[in-house]
Amino acid sequence: MGMEGDFLQLLKDRGYRFGTAGAGGEGSGAGPSTAIVCGTTILAMKYRDGILVAGDRRATAGNTVMYDRTDKVLELDRHSVMAIAGVPATAYEMARILEHSFKYYRRTQLQELSFEGKLRAVSKLLKENVAAALAGTGAVAPIFAGYDIEQGTAKIFFYDILGAEFEGVEYAVSGSGSPTIRGILHYLNTWGAQPLSAQSEEEATTQALRLLTCAAEFDSATGGVNHEANLYPVVKLITEAGVQTVPESRLKPLYEGKVARRV
Repeated sequence: MGMEGDFLQLLKDRGYRFGTAGAGGEGSGAGPSTAIVCGTTILAMKYRDGILVAGDRRATAGNTVMYDRTDKVLELDRHSVMAIAGVPATAYEMARILEHSFKYYRRTQLQELSFEGKLRAVSKLLKENVAAALAGTGAVAPIFAGYDIEQGTAKIFFYDILGAEFEGVEYAVSGSGSPTIRGILHYLNTWGAQPLSAQSEEEATTQALRLLTCAAEFDSATGGVNHEANLYPVVKLITEAGVQTVPESRLKPLYEGKVARRV
């Protein structure tokens, strides 16, 4: 399985109506001050040396842009990250709990928690959050990516809001801009000059910038790149050596040379 299903949209299509108390939903009459803040869009994909995880910087409340400097790719330990799509307040609290849990296990057991153990921990938090998710006040659909030390390989997993876990063999996407990105990734991985897993670090980073720029073109909740304000997506690389953040000083020339103008 190489892509994520939009579970929230599936529930809406089947007639489920989320709670609108303060959610700013359609017909609720709620304005920006009462709408719930949501963050999108995130993606993860394999490249030659490991996994790239990226997220745009925009957080919205209804049709209002609340913040354009949100970090949606959160480092949990030196070998794993969680990218968040949904309600940041809930997602950040989950990330803090996971980070503390992984650190506590490492210090008490003198070894890292297994990759399977980390997956179960993420799923458990999502299942405990089901009531808030179905009420429309705390839905989170994250991507978990990390390096499995025991098996010597990097892996991508995505979740629905109920805690169900799915492995993204080559890539995973989540958030309101995900339909655009999912289609492009499928095309590139199937008919591109090379599969995603064969890309170099520079090629994968350039691809991530292009994908989020495309998503921003068709989805108002996705921030994309704001070159004038020097705002670029958060991009992290996961390899056997650990998690590495791609600095803005590296993203800027890639965007200017290979994204902002046709090459």
